[in-house]
Formats: sequence, C-alpha cells, structure tokens
Amino acid sequence: MSAHNAPNDPTDNASSQNSVASTTPNRPEHLNKLLEAFLAVAQDLSLSATLDRIVAAAKDLAGAQYAALGVIAPDGTLSEFITSGIDAEGIAAIGAPPTGKGILGALILNPQPLRIEDIETDERAFGLPPNHPPMHSFLGVPIIVRDRVFGNLYLTEKLNGEQFTKDDKSLVVALAAAAGVAILNARLHSQVQELAIIEDRERIARDLHDTVIQRLFAAGMSLQATSRMVDDAPAARILEAVDNLDRTIREIRGTVFALQHQRSTSLHAALRALLAESRSSLGFLPALLTEGPIDSIISPEIGEHILATTREAISNIAQHAKATSAEVFVLAGSDIRLRITDNGVGIAPPDEAANNDMRGNGLRNMSARAESLGGKLALRRGPEGGTVLEWSAALSE
Repeated sequence: MSAHNAPNDPTDNASSQNSVASTTPNRPEHLNKLLEAFLAVAQDLSLSATLDRIVAAAKDLAGAQYAALGVIAPDGTLSEFITSGIDAEGIAAIGAPPTGKGILGALILNPQPLRIEDIETDERAFGLPPNHPPMHSFLGVPIIVRDRVFGNLYLTEKLNGEQFTKDDKSLVVALAAAAGVAILNARLHSQVQELAIIEDRERIARDLHDTVIQRLFAAGMSLQATSRMVDDAPAARILEAVDNLDRTIREIRGTVFALQHQRSTSLHAALRALLAESRSSLGFLPALLTEGPIDSIISPEIGEHILATTREAISNIAQHAKATSAEVFVLAGSDIRLRITDNGVGIAPPDEAANNDMRGNGLRNMSARAESLGGKLALRRGPEGGTVLEWSAALSE
C-alpha cells in the first residue's frame, strides 16, 4: 500500500463484501441514500441496463465526479468498461478505454476496497492518457458474483475537492454487494427469457415440420398423380405447381432449421461470442469495451450492422495485420460509435490497395453500412502503430 493511501483507515485492506452489516453506516441519511441506490440498481433486469445503473448509483452514493465499472475477462484484463461522468465527446477524445493497468490493475490483483488520496502521485499509477480529465482522489471496490470477482467499481474525484471517507467506502461496499445480486438476477432473467424464446421457436418449428410440410408434400403427391391423367398442356402446368411446392417445402425446412438454431441474445453477448470465435484465427482474445446502454438503445438493425462490421474488421486483422492484441469499443450516446484497434502492421500503402481487403470490398461494405445509417467510416494509423477503424451510425428515433 502506498504512503498516499487515505490515512488512519486500517480496514482498507481488510474490508470485504461479506462484512456489509458491520461496515455500513447507520446514520439515517446514509441509510436513505443506500436504500435509494439499492432500488435504482434493482429497477431493470437487463444486464446492460443493470451495469449502467450500478455505475450511476455508485457515483451518486459516494459523491464522485466520475465513476466506472470494469468487467474482468478470464485473462485478468478489463473486457468491458462502463463509465459515468464523461460525455461521448470526452470519451472519443481520450481514445481507447483502459484494459486494467496501474491503479485499476492493483484492484484486479488484490480485490479489496482501496482508497487513495492522489492517484497521480501513487507509485502504482500508470498515468492518464492525453485529453483525460484530471483525477486525484480514488475509491475502488470489487463486485462479487457467486464467490467470483465479476468486476470493480472505480470512483474518482470526490466532489468539492474532498477525500473519499470511510463512510463512502462502506456505502459503496454495501452497494457492490447488492450489485452482485442484481447482476446475478439479470443473468438468470436473461437465461430464462432465452429458454422461453427457444422453446417457442422449437414449438413453431415442430408445427411447421409436422403439419405444414406434410400437407404440402401430400398436395404435391396428389398433383403428380393428377398430371398423369390429363393432357400435356395442363399436365405441364400441374408439374410446374409441384415444382413450386417443392421449393416452398425447401424454404420452410430452411426456416425450421433457422428457428431451431437461432438464439435471441443481447448485442453485448453477441459481440462476446463473436470475439470468442475469433480467438482461433487471431491467436488471442480481443478485448470488448462499451460505454452507454448498448443493449437498450441500439436497435436490432444497427446491432446487426455492428456485428457484421466487427466480423469483417476482425477477419482482416487475422489475415493481414499480424497483430498480437485488438480492442473493440462500442459507444451508445448521442450517436452510435464502433472503434476497432489493433497493434499490427498498420494500413497498407495506396499502391497495395488492390491486395488489401480493408481498401477493397471489405472497406466499401463497411463504409456503405455506415452511410446507410447516417454515419461514416474512417481508417487511420494508430498513434503507436497498428490500425484504428472508426465506424458510426445515427441513433434510431
């Protein structure tokens, strides 16, 4: 622990969410604030909305100017980073979200509540990127879901230039315990919804297969038998009708297959699944970071475009970039933004355009998707090499 930690607080390294009852302040004003925060967190059963509410509630509860929730990936980095207190323009100016180094990484390595007077002078500080607002006072608390660390709450800049107190820490520890329950409930609700949708689709698929296809097949057989009993011209028309029925049966069988295999899922989950699938071709798992309620305000249509653009960009990274890391960042604010970065060889020169998918059909496809949604596509070299792809779309009314 650095000498810059808040003084005279022996519980900073010993507190845990298992001791909420003993650490929560019992002053009426604190209990009222905590109850309001609990109610706010429990208002929605969508995981994305729940995470947004947790961040906002923690920020208000501790009196912080900025708050964030970092979701921890299996490799110990931050796979998602949900923030409150910085607008979309500010986030865009900062650039790539953090992945879990410095002070953020310290909380990942040692998941215990942590207070620091000034993160700029702390020996573990990794430094803030350009265009980042100044941050000094810090409070970090882990979120536990089913005895595993789901992520961490990060609070900075106590209002009025003050320091975060023991009471602030106790309140946020209690909120984090409630957040763990809310996250678990949201996950279970999502699973129940998905199972219900799957069961409904399978029922429809069974009805199509067992009833509709059988009736069409019977009608086709009847028409074939009839064609042998009529003259050539009517028979030809009947056989044409049989062919149409055969095509219809094939189309319905395709629909049955899609219904049996399709899964209703959130954009968060779909992106995670896409990146998990890409691990084999890339040789590593790209990080996924988000800002804003992407599951609640991004329409399914735009979500499909985001998935298709991400798939195309990841495929290009795998084929051409020779990268060892990549990040996918999705922002849902006044507009929709997708940023995909890698540390590979960078953009090919113009004379190699014909051999580079990003400057060929792949780039044109992604650009067309953005323009059809009132957005645009930009491709540039990263400040330290590699490629930065920025794709945007207008928020649906």
